[in-house]
Amino acid sequence: MTSQPPVSPAAGPRRLSLSLRIWRQDSPEAAGAFHTYRLERVSADLSLLEALDQLNEQLIAAGERPVHFEHDCREGICGSCGFLVNGQAHGPQTATTVCQLYLRQFRDGATLTLEPWRARAFPLIQDLAVERAVLDRLLIAGGYCSVSTGQAPEANAILVGQEQARSAFDTATCIGCGACVASCRNASASLFVAAKLAHLGQLPQGQPERTRRAQAMQGQMAAEGFGGCSSNLECEAVCPQEISADWISWMRRESRR
Repeated sequence: MTSQPPVSPAAGPRRLSLSLRIWRQDSPEAAGAFHTYRLERVSADLSLLEALDQLNEQLIAAGERPVHFEHDCREGICGSCGFLVNGQAHGPQTATTVCQLYLRQFRDGATLTLEPWRARAFPLIQDLAVERAVLDRLLIAGGYCSVSTGQAPEANAILVGQEQARSAFDTATCIGCGACVASCRNASASLFVAAKLAHLGQLPQGQPERTRRAQAMQGQMAAEGFGGCSSNLECEAVCPQEISADWISWMRRESRR
C-alpha cells in the first residue's frame, strides 16, 4: 500500500505592511497637513475602512485623536464613505466604494495617500470627512414627484416596459457619494443631477413635472456654484454604480422640452 504525503495545514491570510499618509485637519479653520502612519502585518482581507479602524485603535491607545472619516452601511449602498486614495476617488478599483476596497489591491510596503474630496461645494469637516448637504439641496429643488395621487394606486394600473424600467433603475442606483463632483476638474454635479432627473423622467409617474423638475434642479446646481461639465468623463470613470455620462446630454435636452 502506497503511503500518502502528509497534508500541509491551510495557509493563513496574506499579510502586508502599509504606510498610510493621511490628511489631518482639526477643523475648517485650522491648517491641515499630511501625517504618515504605519500598519504592520495586517490581513490583506481587510477593507481600507477596517484598516483605518485598526489604525484608530492604535491612535486611541497612544492617547492621540483618531482619524475622522465617514461611514455607515459599509456595503457600498449608502454613499457615506468616500475620499481620495492616491488621488483617485474611492481608489484604483472601478465600480467600488472605499468600504469595498480591500488591502489585497495593494502591494506589500505600499504607501497610500488618503485625502478628502477636494471641491468648494464640499467644505471640510475634519480630516477625511466633508459636508455634502449641498447634494440634499439639489434634491429638495426638484428631485421628487409632488403630484398628489391620493391612495397608493394598484401596482399594475400603470404599465412600465421592461427596458424602460431597467433604464430608470440604472440611474436610480446613484448613491450620492459625491465622487463625480470631487473628480471633475470643474467640480460639476452634472452626473448626479442627470441621474436623479433620468430616474424620474423615464417613468410615467414623473411626466407631469418633468420639465419643471429639470429646470429647477439645474438652476439650483448653478446657484450652488458647481462648475459646468468638462466632458472629461472622469465622473463616469469613478462612479461606483457605473452610471453613464451620456445622461448628462440627456439632462441638457430635458430643460428645453
